[in-house]
Amino acid sequence: MSAFMSAFAGLVGALADLLQPLLATASTAAAIVLFTALVRLAVHPLSRAAARGQKARTKLQPQIAELRKKHAGNPERMQKALMELHAKEKVSPLSGCLPSLLQMPAFFLLYHLFSSQDIGGEPNRLLGHDLLGAPLGERWHHALGEGGPFGPQGLVYLGLFAIVAAVATFNYGRTKRQMAANPVTPATGPDGQPVPGMGAMTKLMPMMSFLTLLSVAVVPLAAALYIVTSTTWTAVERAYLYRDAPATEAAVAPAL
Repeated sequence: MSAFMSAFAGLVGALADLLQPLLATASTAAAIVLFTALVRLAVHPLSRAAARGQKARTKLQPQIAELRKKHAGNPERMQKALMELHAKEKVSPLSGCLPSLLQMPAFFLLYHLFSSQDIGGEPNRLLGHDLLGAPLGERWHHALGEGGPFGPQGLVYLGLFAIVAAVATFNYGRTKRQMAANPVTPATGPDGQPVPGMGAMTKLMPMMSFLTLLSVAVVPLAAALYIVTSTTWTAVERAYLYRDAPATEAAVAPAL
């Protein structure tokens, strides 16, 4: 594991060295943003496939409703019929999860890299890098102790919070408009009955993007940069891939 982390630290350092002539002391922060963009670009084909799969699953809803009605008294038969329908139409119920799952290792690598004092038995030199005076290995509460929310370090976090709030507001407005134009049919379980709590979940779904503010506040600044970059990418990507989709499709797309 230490050798792997050393190699990853070397990659981030190499990207920072590449950007240093243009961005000087902000080169490491820029390297994290670039790394995030490269990760998202790599999984973009899967995001496109997930969007196609979600649209295909939406088209199957009338057939699924018929199967639920037909096998309402036999949950096991209903599940088998649903699996057969998905297999026949070559639609995977889990395809939408893949982009988010493949991004998680990259986030945890950055989190660990900028939370560790030592990498491969040597001091972690990346912890000495900063963004406009805010150390990449520290968190918001450290910035509050070094000048308060409007100090030099605090302003860096306020800028990130502003970006996340703008993206969350964009997602909220878009989801609300789609849900108003395309009312969501209540989800049902294998027995054909409404799933308990799904109505409340549907109402809360547009607000989920605002939880990213909490994540940015508690993780190291380097990981916060990953989150902000990935969240912004997701908003733009989702707006494009699900531009003609009803609310149910856009709402269930992974946020990260």
